[in-house]
Amino acid sequence: MKFLVVVQDLRVSGTSAGIGRRSFIAKLKKVYPESIIDVHYLIHSDTEDRLDLLPVNSIRKHIINIKIPTYTVFFNRFYWRLFHISLNERYIQKKFAEVIAKIDYQVYDHIFISSSGTEHETILATQNLPILKKANIIFHDPYPLAWYVGYNKKVTNLDFFRLRQVIDVANHAKTCSSTAQHMSHDLKCLYAYKKKFYTLTHQFDPTVFDNSDSSQVIPKSRKVRITYQGALMFGRNVDNLLLAYQELLEEENVYKEVSELLLRVKGVGKEKLIQDFSTNENIKILDTLNFSNSFNEQIHHSDIQIILENGPHYCNILVGKASFMAYYNKPLLCLSPEKSELRNIIVDDRCIADMNDVSDIKEKLKGLIDNRLNSNEVFMPFGDYFSITNFKKQLNQILEQ
Repeated sequence: MKFLVVVQDLRVSGTSAGIGRRSFIAKLKKVYPESIIDVHYLIHSDTEDRLDLLPVNSIRKHIINIKIPTYTVFFNRFYWRLFHISLNERYIQKKFAEVIAKIDYQVYDHIFISSSGTEHETILATQNLPILKKANIIFHDPYPLAWYVGYNKKVTNLDFFRLRQVIDVANHAKTCSSTAQHMSHDLKCLYAYKKKFYTLTHQFDPTVFDNSDSSQVIPKSRKVRITYQGALMFGRNVDNLLLAYQELLEEENVYKEVSELLLRVKGVGKEKLIQDFSTNENIKILDTLNFSNSFNEQIHHSDIQIILENGPHYCNILVGKASFMAYYNKPLLCLSPEKSELRNIIVDDRCIADMNDVSDIKEKLKGLIDNRLNSNEVFMPFGDYFSITNFKKQLNQILEQ
């Protein structure tokens, strides 16, 4: 069996898309070990991505020059206002399309094309290309961005024209899927998609990463460390986590001696967090790390992991770190809105709390800390959802079409 994978992000650090796509390739090879896998990697700039660790037969890196000509930028100032189409976006998509159009796609049994980030260039570039009819498209995030849950800007006419374009692409593809069940449901409706919209969940496989760098790891200073590492965006509520932990410390002094909370965050609001909680010696708010250091710090120096879902009312994406945490069977606490992807997946009630309820977060934190003080129980909060067996089942549903 011959697979073609067209992908935009295979970075080893700083992006859940890169981690997820690398792991997808690794799991694809494990499910079909005798298969041939060829990869075309389309990126904006050259980066060191350790492509040698990927279990593929060939990989071609295409560096796409996305510098838009001055005259295009000038005319776009008027064009998008009149016609609600961005010449800048179309120029970049055309650059991607020129590369994809040269691929001899007909020699492959199955083709996967995945998105990355919020612009979806690899997917949109396939519009009107013959490869599209044979392509299995994987949406990493909703498109256009205006329909991303937690995005707080108004929908524009330009967004509706973006939507029209992606509807056309989706409905001419062989299959469409996303990484979350809720997102697949929502995008099926949004794109007026008449067939089944599949779910091909995030994966994590450590074999495609070099985790030898631990130079920036900070060892824990107390018996139980609680850790959150990630971005502050799309309604992720870290404030309530900090308030809940602070209340726990104030109510029961013993937790000051045995626990600590480490945040490694980036995004809007970080400086305010530092100002508000810098006087609490049990709370550390630091910069994010590269993946290798983050991996080592979370696996070897953390006892309870925190997941922040988007909010405040609904989260239809699957955060990438869920599959990473599932691989190592550590205790975790997911702070979720009332309706979310992880509320459907987590099978251990100790591991999920209402992101808008400080008291609930506090009680769940207390329970997990007590557990770590008294046992080394193996946690499987997701059951077998991220197992290779479930991945193969989801994958084969797509391949059989």
